[in-house]
Amino acid sequence: MPELQMLNLARNRFSGQLPGSFGSKKMENLDLSGNNLSGRIPQSFGKFMELMELKLSENKLSGNIPDELSLCKKLVFLDLSHNQLTGGIPISLSEMPVLSQLDLSVNQLSGEIPSYLGKVESLVQVNISHNNFHGSLPSTGAFLAISSSAVAGNSLCGGETSGLPPCSGIKSRIPWFLIASLLASLVVLVLAVSFAVFIRGRKKLELKRIESEDGTWELQFLNSRVSKSITINDIVSSIKEENLISRGKNRVSYKGKSTTNNTQFLAEEITSFSTKSSTKIIELCNLKHTNIVKLFGICQSEKVGILVYEYIEGKDLHEALPGLSWERRRKVAIGIAKALRYLHCYCSTGILAGDLSPRKIIVDENDEAHLRLSLPGLVSADNKCFISSAYVAPETRASIGMTEKSDIYGFGLVLIELLTGKSPAADGTEFGIHQSIVEWARYCYSDCHLEIWVDPTIKNHAVMNNQNQIVEIMNLALQCTATDPAARPCAIHIVKTLGSAVKSSSCGFELISANV
Repeated sequence: MPELQMLNLARNRFSGQLPGSFGSKKMENLDLSGNNLSGRIPQSFGKFMELMELKLSENKLSGNIPDELSLCKKLVFLDLSHNQLTGGIPISLSEMPVLSQLDLSVNQLSGEIPSYLGKVESLVQVNISHNNFHGSLPSTGAFLAISSSAVAGNSLCGGETSGLPPCSGIKSRIPWFLIASLLASLVVLVLAVSFAVFIRGRKKLELKRIESEDGTWELQFLNSRVSKSITINDIVSSIKEENLISRGKNRVSYKGKSTTNNTQFLAEEITSFSTKSSTKIIELCNLKHTNIVKLFGICQSEKVGILVYEYIEGKDLHEALPGLSWERRRKVAIGIAKALRYLHCYCSTGILAGDLSPRKIIVDENDEAHLRLSLPGLVSADNKCFISSAYVAPETRASIGMTEKSDIYGFGLVLIELLTGKSPAADGTEFGIHQSIVEWARYCYSDCHLEIWVDPTIKNHAVMNNQNQIVEIMNLALQCTATDPAARPCAIHIVKTLGSAVKSSSCGFELISANV
């Protein structure tokens, strides 16, 4: 039934698991409520791109709510109530641009309510009652005036109209003397830890100064081992043409070596440098992830700032790309996506990649990608060095500001380059009648003849063995570069999609609009 748009099988006695497909890609309304269906909600439901209403209530469905449901960008009404669903509310649900009503009541869902959910402007009605949720209720969006019946049966707090106790006023049933004892012990522990951190922090944050012909230089490292091996003279002396690695609009990168123990490092000289917050530098220096180049510290004078990074043996992506097969390119993409997932989901707020230029992505001998972070708000007060990059989102160019979704757009551009070999910084004639690489890529995606648009250096192998996989990843790239930031996927979804994209020699695929 390829033309089927509406299917209502509610209030019957159907049992067993949900089918992965109903033979139609045009499904708009699907109602299977009030049956005896069991098992998990299929991930393939995310392929119902035209779906506007999905009702699966009053069954025996179990497992987590699949992230793939967020791919149903036209979904307005979602009812999963009265089932046996477990896990938390996936953050990806906040990426559904027109979702208006969400009913998750009477399940076994747990965890906290994602604050992102309260920021979905289209969401007007939510019911999360009778689950195992805890923590504070979001105070924005649909939760602002939520009724008490829609949040009952949980361990939540907050909310002016919800009837829930205030988060600061929940009464404890623990005896007062036990609380007093615990508090006293906690105070002693906090004081001890704070003192230790203070002493250690003072040592770490101590500045080294040296006078030279160029004025006073200051060096700040947050790693004692590196601080002992790399000196100001090592850094300053590395800034010469013979050590040049790459040159950008506002930065020049050099390879340096310690005279103490031959430790190699990368020195990035910034021409328009503004250090607004040492706290931000500390946060970046403390990042630890395989796919992020370690920032050791900063060396600065009145005229210039130099960021000191670990040195990764390899080539930047711009240089390495022509020699990479399709599988190696996909591995690089996964590495970059994992770096973004770490920044967006596991770090404190405000840490963004900023500029995802291939010059800032190092590919080592094992095809592992390493993202070298620039410093938004530290490198340039007005972010002009980012706006001038070809790898930033339209809203950044419009000076609206950078967000996680801006990073996702930049990643989408890199993904298009990995697939096609074309750079967004290329001459406009590269894209024919199209105004940008994104517009050109959307046109390419509508044409299943991969040999026309796939990078010639991987054409033969890619077309023979990976057609569906390449088409699926091009679709992902177009989702990442959607005009509306809210329609772009999150980094978690990107990593999952890149890792699960299926190889196939056929080319059957579903056209998905990225103009949302």
